[in-house]
Amino acid sequence: MTYQETCEYLFNQLPMFEKQGAGGYKEGLENSHALDEHLGHPHKKYLTIHVAGTNGKGSCAHTLSAVLQMCGYKVGLYTSPHLVDFSERIRINGQPISEDYVVEFVEKHKPFFEPLQPSFFELTTAMAFKYFADMDVDIAVIEVGLGGRLDCTNIITPILSVITNIGLDHTQFLGTSLEQIAMEKAGIIKKNVPVVVGETTPETRMVFEAIATENHAPIVFAEDQKQIISLSLGNKGIEYYTKSFGIIHGELNGIYQEKNTNTILCAIQQLESLGFMHAVKCQANAVCQNREVQKGFSHVCSLTGLKGRWQKVGEAPLTICDTGHNVPGWKYLSEQLNNVKCDKMHIVFGMVDDKDIHGVMELLPKKATYYFTKANNKRAVSENVLKLYAQGIELEGESYPDVKSAYEAAKAAANSNDFVFVGGSSYVVAELLKNCI
Repeated sequence: MTYQETCEYLFNQLPMFEKQGAGGYKEGLENSHALDEHLGHPHKKYLTIHVAGTNGKGSCAHTLSAVLQMCGYKVGLYTSPHLVDFSERIRINGQPISEDYVVEFVEKHKPFFEPLQPSFFELTTAMAFKYFADMDVDIAVIEVGLGGRLDCTNIITPILSVITNIGLDHTQFLGTSLEQIAMEKAGIIKKNVPVVVGETTPETRMVFEAIATENHAPIVFAEDQKQIISLSLGNKGIEYYTKSFGIIHGELNGIYQEKNTNTILCAIQQLESLGFMHAVKCQANAVCQNREVQKGFSHVCSLTGLKGRWQKVGEAPLTICDTGHNVPGWKYLSEQLNNVKCDKMHIVFGMVDDKDIHGVMELLPKKATYYFTKANNKRAVSENVLKLYAQGIELEGESYPDVKSAYEAAKAAANSNDFVFVGGSSYVVAELLKNCI
């Protein structure tokens, strides 16, 4: 098979949550353990950091990877979903997995895994772990796919666990209360492994404290540390004045990044306190000083290939896309959109059906023209349904059958002093980046 044929096989022959929703989600770790044993337990050949949370885990994983790269390490990075190409999910020092490796892995191991009928994510995780071992990485930053306790990445024993925050998302799998979801996310906490928790509520904090105590896992609540003294928001990023790392220029420009940055800085402090630099065979013999931290934050996109976080994709009119897709994420996005100075705002918007559509749309700016659309995904909500919801909350706009036509209509209607935003779903952003930019 060619690379494209192999990707089509992965997308279409294996159950895939991104495309099918609940039908593509497999609960339990049996397949993951079977694949891991078949491949020779590759994740045990390097160190790992495990990152979970409702929002911000992708930004945190990418930024930690960027900082570690600047410190001289060979860093694996496993994230999901991809936006443009499958290979984005599996990277080493920012470089995507090679097409040949993907093809050879599937062809070589197909006789073993086909009878197992693994999900797309189970097989992709196994591929990532094997690739990182074969490429002899020093450390891999592993982002949880969904939840934590039963996520197939949870076969690893990391040197550090990070949980960014807890919000009501994927409630059909993880529970309908913050406490229940916190229990699932806290499932990545391992015995004697320190954990950094970014944000809590009284009910989730109790869950984390109890599970950390049960596992004798040292726990740090980043919100108690307050690494950020102050910040200033500009068009080219955020300047953070920090307690321990000097002035940091954050390339990621969403206002929600303040909480992520505080979590990341606390995680870096934990890595340093662990004597981390002595634990890894780093050829550069580098020490993670302020300069390396600052460079990691200021060049995270080029170092890791991160896309879709308040990403500027056009000027005159200024055009931004963002992958925020649930109520907790949109609380920040809505605030930032309401603070944008422009003549008129145009919002290309689509969602998938397992999200709180009403909750998100209630947060959308009222003073904007909407271009309701849907991604090419079975879970996408019809553009006409979104328009009906919008009429009930006094949002004005028209519906378009695909992202490209919606985006083109928004661009045609906008003048140079207007503002265009594209989002509501990661899949809408993915189609924008793949087909329109």
